Amino acid sequence: MHAPAGRPRAFAAVAALALLLVPPMNAAAEVEKLPDGIVVPIGDAFLKVELRADNIVRVAAAKDRSFFELPSLAVISRGVAPPAWELTTGPGTATLATAKLRVRVELATGAVSFLDATGRPVLAEVAGGRTIDAAEVEGEQAYHVGQTWTAHADESLFGLGENHLGLMDLKGYDLDLWQHNGTAVVPFLVSSRGYGILWDNPSETRFGDRRPFEPIPAAQLVDADGRPGGLTGTYYAAPDFTAPAASQVDADIDIAPQGGGFIPSTAIQPRLPPRPDISVRWEGTVVPGATGDYQFQTYSNGGLRLWVGGRLVADHWRQEWLPWYDQARVHLEAGRRYTLRLDWTRAGNPPVVHLRWKAPARSDATSLWSEVGGGTDYYFVYGPDLDRVVAGYRTLTGAAPMMPRWAFGLWQSRERYRTAQEVLDTVRGFRARGIPFDNIVQDWFYWRREAWGSHEFDPARFPDPAGLIRTLHDQEHAQLMISVWPKFYAGTANFDAMQSRGFLYQRNLQENVHDWIGFPYTFYDAFNPAARKLFWAQVDRELFSKHVDAWWLDASEPDLTRNPTAANQRAYMNPTALGPGASVLNAYPLVQSEAVYEGQRRAAPDQRVFILTRSGYAGQQRYAAAVWSGDTSSTWTALRKQIPAGLNFCLAGVPYWTMDIGGFAVPPRFAPVVGENPATGEPEYGPLAPADAAEWAELNTRWFEFGTFVPLLRVHGQYPYREMWQFGGDQSPAYRAQLKFDRLRYRLLPYLYSLAGAVTQEGSTMMRPLVMDFRTDPRARELGDEYLFGPALLVSPVTEYRARSRPVYLPAGTNWYDFWTGTATAGGQTVEAPAPYDAIPLYVRAGSILPFGPELQYAGETPADPVTLVVYAGADGAFTLYDDDGLTYGYEKGAFATIPLRWDDATETLVIGRREGAYPGMLAERTFHVVVVTKDRPLGFTFDLPEGRTVIYRGEELAVPLASSK
Repeated sequence: MHAPAGRPRAFAAVAALALLLVPPMNAAAEVEKLPDGIVVPIGDAFLKVELRADNIVRVAAAKDRSFFELPSLAVISRGVAPPAWELTTGPGTATLATAKLRVRVELATGAVSFLDATGRPVLAEVAGGRTIDAAEVEGEQAYHVGQTWTAHADESLFGLGENHLGLMDLKGYDLDLWQHNGTAVVPFLVSSRGYGILWDNPSETRFGDRRPFEPIPAAQLVDADGRPGGLTGTYYAAPDFTAPAASQVDADIDIAPQGGGFIPSTAIQPRLPPRPDISVRWEGTVVPGATGDYQFQTYSNGGLRLWVGGRLVADHWRQEWLPWYDQARVHLEAGRRYTLRLDWTRAGNPPVVHLRWKAPARSDATSLWSEVGGGTDYYFVYGPDLDRVVAGYRTLTGAAPMMPRWAFGLWQSRERYRTAQEVLDTVRGFRARGIPFDNIVQDWFYWRREAWGSHEFDPARFPDPAGLIRTLHDQEHAQLMISVWPKFYAGTANFDAMQSRGFLYQRNLQENVHDWIGFPYTFYDAFNPAARKLFWAQVDRELFSKHVDAWWLDASEPDLTRNPTAANQRAYMNPTALGPGASVLNAYPLVQSEAVYEGQRRAAPDQRVFILTRSGYAGQQRYAAAVWSGDTSSTWTALRKQIPAGLNFCLAGVPYWTMDIGGFAVPPRFAPVVGENPATGEPEYGPLAPADAAEWAELNTRWFEFGTFVPLLRVHGQYPYREMWQFGGDQSPAYRAQLKFDRLRYRLLPYLYSLAGAVTQEGSTMMRPLVMDFRTDPRARELGDEYLFGPALLVSPVTEYRARSRPVYLPAGTNWYDFWTGTATAGGQTVEAPAPYDAIPLYVRAGSILPFGPELQYAGETPADPVTLVVYAGADGAFTLYDDDGLTYGYEKGAFATIPLRWDDATETLVIGRREGAYPGMLAERTFHVVVVTKDRPLGFTFDLPEGRTVIYRGEELAVPLASSK
């Protein structure tokens, strides 16, 4: 359970000049063979090629060979016996060959290329593309490190964690990777060519062209009247672009906090009307100086819409306290004029809006660069099947443990339940209505106002927390997840204990930084093993001892400053026990998860850990950590962006992802403030306008329908409340639709839990971008708004208000069945699929075997028996049912069972194979109802599925002929 301590300080005394790892072309290199690979001198540095498995290769380069032996925070598979391999040398090359790969090193340049076993090129480094540049970071000497690889025109790139830019295929985009509320950095890049690159560096990392985004040169801008030098900015004293107050030509769109306060940038000095709800429109044209793909980048809070050449390329609303980026790539021709318009609506204080761009890159090479490293260090993982690529990532960074079975039920949360009675009333609201439900969440501020970090319940509002949890468990059959932050206020005993041992970051305290509540605060250094143990001891004493079930590790970036930047994030998270904050910037959520996982495993070795964090890093899955997508806004655009965000995150190797169903932060029209509570100072809200209430209900319903088909079904957000009866009562369309999908989720628990078993046992992925299963289908590869949930279900969320159909691409090479009607349709085409209020398009791949369990009120109510196995004919298929006790770590010792299912389409026979394994409490006898769906006998899903052919299964293989069922 214990991972290595992590890299020591990455900073070292370095030469004043950059080191380019390209020796003279005629330099001779002596190849040193080691048991696990080779070391080659390259100039005044060393290159190591190390074989970890027959499809996994480490490539590292440094001036000092000791770098190769330093422990990694992410990678834990050190000391594993290498695979069988052979070394051959030729004129200027050395080649390492395994059963799956050939790795060729050009001895003159050190460039490494990867070929499959037949010699087909897969990936190659650019000669001279490995850089280790001397630099000064945080006042210390360090290295910037980077690597470039040759790009391929037919290649798509995915992964790197979670972004909120709405991007699926990352190729051609430039990303700055550092942990932020809404951005989770997992530096695993996955290619449609069938490989992955794990970039083993936790410092700030850049993907793509390293040049910064810059203001559009004023000389290339033309205002609305045709004069060069800027855009025409019209400033309105209203949020809807009415009541113009001022107009001027702005050479640069840049409204931002300046000089320690929130005032407009001195670059433009706009006359902002003195009110919070204003709007600005900038208009004109841009004349590019070169032909190519330009990237436009905005950074804003409030509402923003950007048009380039008449095309809307950015459209979003963000809350005032969480500005962020939008990014679009647009092809422009040199010398042509393109209309440019940006509309921005202020959301409050501070007002923030920037517009930047980046001219076309001189190279389309694939590139990764990190701010701090002792050398370059990456792992090449070959599939070519992308499941094997992801499994290779988990071989390196750790398997994902089994989550408890109840984790796959419904999670209900809000910001926040203020009292114990509110918690109980909410849970009983589910039970009284017969809504399937498992988990209630206590968000922040259950402690006394001045006692953040105490982990103590406020006795005035939670007089008997242990009794509350006992009632939830014993009477309501519900679990409690609780919000725990690595954040501390001075004046608490926990703060004093941390501070006395030097475990707290000091800069916040020295500068008297206050949070939004108005108190000074700081975070603890989770990179310190002793600090992690103390943190757990404090959490254990106040919370785990009361039998809290699950942990919500909020603000795990960590959230040290308001409106953080990468620069102030590393400056305030400094120093750490592993060296300067810059060297480990992205890994804080990893070690914070480790603190709780290792702590609970010591305290209760056989109780499964469940952790939810706002940020994630490579390896975090080994600590039973799921990640949610942060404080999204309650908007249709945010809903759309969640789909590629989750898909790229899961393809980056961390399998458990979720989101705030309905979005967290609510635009004012959905939460009209009418006053302030005099006792609490919190806002009081009035009723929604009828049109807004209808849209609010539909937004949350469509989000819930999508959320049913992500690894964790979780509702959360600010006011208005999100319990499904809050959207117009128990007979409203929103309530009925959400209840329908919740019931479906629970009927699918045998499928879900079997997918989870495959995650743990095989390194599989539940939420699957289409590229995972249809890698050679170009259309499937580019889509970011539909995906597979497990091997069977094609999910196409609805993300437009009042949409009652949507186009769905059915990937080629198979037939598909409409889940709701059973109608068969050939793949390789786009269909306009019905999407009534209470349904989204769902299709089932031919050859699928979909298991449905009984109706449940909570996951552990009864064993999953009987199970209805619905076979979708038209192709051979297989599925493995997995089961264990759902609660303990017995499966780690082999206490689990699998039942292989195999459909033979030619003989129309389902084979229920011999059961392997056992666990305490396992049903010795199972009842299976087997139903077949065919092109000629369509059968759509209903909650009263026909029984079909019933068989009693006692663990021995059974062949169930189904031809007569047709």
